[in-house]
Amino acid sequence: MPTATSVATSVAASVSTSVAAYTRLFTIPGARAFTLGNLIARFPSGMFSISAVMLISGTRGSYALAGALGASGLVASAVVGPWLARQVDRRGQAQVAVPATLVAAVGVLALLLCVRLDAPDWALFVAYLPTAATPNTGGMSRARWAHLLKDEPQALHTANSFEQAADELCFMLGPVVAAFLCSALFPEAGAVVGVVLMVTGVLLFAAQRSTQPPARPRTEATKTPLRARGMPSLLVVFLATGAIFGSLEVVTVAFADTLGHKAWAGVVLALQALGSGAAGLAYGALKPSGPADRRHPLCVAAMAALMALPLLAAWGTGSLYVLGGALLVAGMATAPTMVTGMTLVQQRTPEGRLNEGMTLAVTGLLGGIACGSATGGAAVEHWGPTAAYAVPVTAAVTALVLSLHGCARRTRQPR
Repeated sequence: MPTATSVATSVAASVSTSVAAYTRLFTIPGARAFTLGNLIARFPSGMFSISAVMLISGTRGSYALAGALGASGLVASAVVGPWLARQVDRRGQAQVAVPATLVAAVGVLALLLCVRLDAPDWALFVAYLPTAATPNTGGMSRARWAHLLKDEPQALHTANSFEQAADELCFMLGPVVAAFLCSALFPEAGAVVGVVLMVTGVLLFAAQRSTQPPARPRTEATKTPLRARGMPSLLVVFLATGAIFGSLEVVTVAFADTLGHKAWAGVVLALQALGSGAAGLAYGALKPSGPADRRHPLCVAAMAALMALPLLAAWGTGSLYVLGGALLVAGMATAPTMVTGMTLVQQRTPEGRLNEGMTLAVTGLLGGIACGSATGGAAVEHWGPTAAYAVPVTAAVTALVLSLHGCARRTRQPR
């Protein structure tokens, strides 16, 4: 039977190995610089959505309108995003990301102006459309790691896990910061600070030219990622996964609002991201067993099972504290699912189209978030926030069914 000393020694050795795996990444020349710029640029991704929900629901009194506005922006991003990524692959990251970011910033500021001027609802949708030009900074960072670590699969697994943890950090702290700014200062404060961070971060990231992948002009022989074997079924799973995130955010804000603690919604959502980020870092330090296409359905199954916890917590207790604990645990399956999914995207994307392939995955997520946001907002108004937690559960089960179907279909297809 192991003693307390042996257990402590084993844990310490495991932690040391984990730290060493991540530390090694940043000994690569230029890695720290592009990561810092990318983190600053990516942080607002966790701010904009909840800022819009709090702003629109507060000024117009409608969660349905807030959800529909967010959904429209995400749908527009789903259309524009792959085209932008294609330009990044052809022309280079810096040449495309900077002007695209400036266009997106104009869209956010136009929305704030329309709200301030009490413009009609349709004007909000028109003003918000330019935000579709927001570049996929997370995808560009993953593309840099894939370029730098193309011959080191274990190190690339660790880098992908770090990137997922970085995403979760943004979605953990971003809502907290946005909710605080919107509540403590003025309703538009979260979006304004987000724009400043986004522009600053992209400029810093784009300035790091030595680590960016080389531009790959398109040729007739280059296959589009959409036609790559296994990609369509994988993208549909990303779509269903996004619906979990989109609905969970709107429903949680509404649930906190009914308890009189709307300002704490960001903190509660941050717990879900905290669980995911911690699990992602631990997962990245491990050597994965078996191919990614076999691990993926298992990760999705764990995510679907744990996603029932928020519904049970809201229904059974009605407590925001218990809900926060349920979200913390539920989030622990999210990062492994996303890391494994992104690994599959990298494996299945044709050479020279990596930014496009990963942006298609993010596009699937955004499309799902849009559907989930709109569905979650409608469910809140028709069923109430407690029953509306059935929406993310349904989305998670759908993701599992699609993942199992895609895995079975890929096994049957000849190579």
